[in-house]
Amino acid sequence: MDTENKNQLRKIIHIDMDAFYASVEQRDNPELRGKALVVGGSPEGRGGVVATASYEARKFGVRSAMPSKTALRLCPHVLFVRPRFAVYKEVSNHIREIFSRYTDLIEPLSLDEAYLDVTNDKLGIGSAIDIAKAIKQAIKDELNLTASAGVSINKFVAKIASDMNKPDGLKFIGPSAIEAFMETLPVEKFHGVGKVTAEKMKKMGLFTGADLKNMEEEQLVNHFGKSGRFFYRIVRGIDERPVEPDQETKSVGAEDTFPYDLTTLEEMEPELDKLSIVVHNRLTKNNLKARTITLKVKYSDFKQITRSQSFPTPTDDLETISATAKKLMAATFVDEQKIRLLGVSTSNFGELVVKQKADGVPGQLELFGE
Repeated sequence: MDTENKNQLRKIIHIDMDAFYASVEQRDNPELRGKALVVGGSPEGRGGVVATASYEARKFGVRSAMPSKTALRLCPHVLFVRPRFAVYKEVSNHIREIFSRYTDLIEPLSLDEAYLDVTNDKLGIGSAIDIAKAIKQAIKDELNLTASAGVSINKFVAKIASDMNKPDGLKFIGPSAIEAFMETLPVEKFHGVGKVTAEKMKKMGLFTGADLKNMEEEQLVNHFGKSGRFFYRIVRGIDERPVEPDQETKSVGAEDTFPYDLTTLEEMEPELDKLSIVVHNRLTKNNLKARTITLKVKYSDFKQITRSQSFPTPTDDLETISATAKKLMAATFVDEQKIRLLGVSTSNFGELVVKQKADGVPGQLELFGE
């Protein structure tokens, strides 16, 4: 049996809760229902960041990982609520219990998102679509919350499908429809395509999956390195990654490659602030705190270094992450060095509350996404 046929036997569901933290807050406080709401730090405090925005706030352009001051500027009447991670964790555990009624192959990505492999479901239902409907209904009945589901034969397509009909959506993309679907997909939707890579692709005339599909694998690898091999396969609907339950999170981080070399600390510090916001948001979303903060630097000649600092107690504090990254950068930087990539990551977690496995797909991380 070839790999592709083996993939076609899989039944993968991606479940993504709708505006999870904000929906929990609106559920628990009737006065917040129908209001533009941000769960996250207050704009008055230093380093306030949006963890989740309600759909009412998203209409104004408010997004997760955005500085709270930016959210307030976009939506002056938005309400800010402090996160209650213990409550979100409790709800997440209930959702996980609902999943486990159907399969033990569950790969959590965060408190509000998971892959399920229901190829051989516990109840013998057989239809992944029916299982997704049942899970969505159970979440609605038991928790008074809504979830969106994507159903397909692999993880990549299922994840994209779950985002297509939000909120409270269900989208199935079957084997015969995958390649045509991939051809219509904007390049920004592909894993590993951040802002810089998307810009590079568009300059090459690559705007959609169809454009990528016209490229030979060797051409893609020449232009995009190892990511090119992934793009070549995924645009043809080939994603062999299995659903892997309970893989420990080793690190949480973000990095970005710049369209031009950075040559001064003044240029680098705002970029480190942006990366630190992303890392902070991912830590809080996953209910994690880290003892070690690491700076990654790649120079214009592709030489790469990392520098780390460890703390006696674990932290998820944005100001600590940002200040440490800047301090490590200042101690490392020498005048006239040209820097093409910066990264900030955290590791050595004090308490691993949520377990997950990173996608394992090469390429830079997008700065602001949800």
